[in-house]
Amino acid sequence: MQKFTTFTSIAVPLERANVDTDAIIPKQFLKSIKRSGFGVNLFDEWRYLNHGEIGMDNSKRPLNMDFVLNQVKYQSAKILLTRENFGCGSSREHAPWALEDYGFKAIIAPSFADIFYNNCFKNGILPIVQDNGVMDELFTSSDKIVINLDAQSIYTNGKTYLFEIDSEQKRRLINGLDDIDLTLQYVDDIKAFEKDYFNKYSWL
Repeated sequence: MQKFTTFTSIAVPLERANVDTDAIIPKQFLKSIKRSGFGVNLFDEWRYLNHGEIGMDNSKRPLNMDFVLNQVKYQSAKILLTRENFGCGSSREHAPWALEDYGFKAIIAPSFADIFYNNCFKNGILPIVQDNGVMDELFTSSDKIVINLDAQSIYTNGKTYLFEIDSEQKRRLINGLDDIDLTLQYVDDIKAFEKDYFNKYSWL
């Protein structure tokens, strides 16, 4: 997992509440257990005018130009602004996989579904909670947004907004540590335990 550093980006304003994981990545794309390749089908039912299936050539599918993600000015955005209860519904980890694969590094919303929120951290995405007043200001700002995880701050349009984050989740993002990386930190201890265990119970 890549280390999370301070970065600057425009933000995609997704003015919707209660966006569930089936909207983020529809169920027909869940057959793969790889973390890559889901970005082209992010928000598939809103992004395209026809029904999507695995194996389709997405470059030839008609785009819904009224959907914000298809607007040219947001093509390089790494920040997603949205509304309450983002990531609700089923607990599929494919949802943050799709967001990360598309290129999003942070999502700012008034609230998140709990499982989705924790899955974001596991996949290198920073979910930031801000109240509705701040969200209204962010949605109307035309400036780029600067996110500084170390300072736990958002800067845009001449104003700074602070955010809370669990200290362990912050450490993991800053150091680029997913669950596997955390386990590998103890690889020498694991090997020593295995050696001692099989010396004691050599018949196993």
